[in-house]
Amino acid sequence: MRDDHILPVTRWVAGLVVPILVLAFIILYFLPQRTGDFFAWTIKPTMTPMMMGAGYLAGAYFFVRVVGAKKWHHVALGFPAVTAFVWFMAFATILHWDKFNHSHPAFIAWLILYAVTPFLIPALWWFNRKTDPGLPDTPDAVIAPAVRAIMGVIGVVNLGNAILMMLLPALFIPIWPWTLSPLTARVVAGWFALPGVVALGVAADSRWSAARITLQSQMFGIGLILVAVARAWGEFDTTKPATWVFVGGLSALLLVVAGVYAWEETAVTPKSPPT
Repeated sequence: MRDDHILPVTRWVAGLVVPILVLAFIILYFLPQRTGDFFAWTIKPTMTPMMMGAGYLAGAYFFVRVVGAKKWHHVALGFPAVTAFVWFMAFATILHWDKFNHSHPAFIAWLILYAVTPFLIPALWWFNRKTDPGLPDTPDAVIAPAVRAIMGVIGVVNLGNAILMMLLPALFIPIWPWTLSPLTARVVAGWFALPGVVALGVAADSRWSAARITLQSQMFGIGLILVAVARAWGEFDTTKPATWVFVGGLSALLLVVAGVYAWEETAVTPKSPPT
């Protein structure tokens, strides 16, 4: 039925994922020096785990909203983005299997998560998408073509960068603002793929109601990453242009998304009832 309902299994999976993501956030964001004790592998320096933790808490926020959402199209845009992310994590795990602490319970959780979700998340999207009638909310706003074009460019740049980083990490390691290994380069690539697919989703769907929740999650995550940058600033090589591109690019992306959000929210006006 195209009544925009969310399947019960989608809500159940979202609810199960939330505590896992919150726990990962606590470990990675607040204890980045102790990943060897509490996480699936030892991650150095601290900027990488804090960036991961920021993304996980933003993901927890998104899935909490999935649990409580009234309509599927309000959250649908986030599922392809999460799919891209979990695929990147799965490939990174396979390619760098020897780098993980196989005896640690956190690795078992990591392995289960990224063995299951690359199939489960797109399956949920595939079956739930059939309920979307393609109609806007009442009231709703239409995202302007120029805004969608800008988001499309942002999406292509981010996703293209992520794919190159996954395939050719050696190109990025020497120029990156902080120290990366081939494994952490590929993991960081996943965090570029996710917002890249989000931006492409906004470019493809003109309904503001379809973008609102996912962009809230994205702004939350970017804000946390910028806080992490301040905390780990001593790990950044300020002589590298990529340092300023990274910080400036993140700041600009946050301003663009926040600006789009504020603009579209003001454009949502109640429609007159039919006569």
